[in-house]
Amino acid sequence: MWRVNPQKTALLVIDMQNDFVLEGYPMEVPMARHRIPRMQEVVAECRAAGIPVVYTQHILLDTFNVSPLESTYNPALLSAGMRESTFGAQVVDDLKPEAHDVVVVKHRYDAFHNTRLENVLTSISGLREVDTVIIIGTLTEVCCDSTARGAYMRDFKVAFVGDATGALSEEAQAATEKTIGTFFGRVLTTGELVAEIRANREGRAA
Repeated sequence: MWRVNPQKTALLVIDMQNDFVLEGYPMEVPMARHRIPRMQEVVAECRAAGIPVVYTQHILLDTFNVSPLESTYNPALLSAGMRESTFGAQVVDDLKPEAHDVVVVKHRYDAFHNTRLENVLTSISGLREVDTVIIIGTLTEVCCDSTARGAYMRDFKVAFVGDATGALSEEAQAATEKTIGTFFGRVLTTGELVAEIRANREGRAA
């Protein structure tokens, strides 16, 4: 079984935006808010290991309905949530991108769909050097899951961090982790991920 190699890896922080995270906001996911400390740990460890950090922002528009089926299934999105250039669309301060991080805007659940994400991954550490993605963020069962599958379909190894992703329910979290771990990648805890990153770094140092 493969292990996470920092030199070949990028971190994807999926949709940790105010509208998804803050209490009382349109798409609030309490589990995502509660798991921010684990996400911060993952981000810090990746930064320390030189792993590039890529954020996604799920964006909707007021000018026209850029994701019509999404709003069909969730009509509340016709009038609120993830609007372009609003506070709600921004990444939460607790996970705020740094100047050298990459932010990818998307209009579908899968962060690869009609975005620059694949181009970023195939060049950010040198031509096709990245072959593994770490996934954290929200929603576990929607955008994290869809992006994990999109990565797998493009032959990226997927490290899905279970305790650093947030679902709408424990049942959805468990079901997604089972599916990802069976078919699309490896499901790790934050502690397991950190241990693999550090073991690789220490091995190179030795």
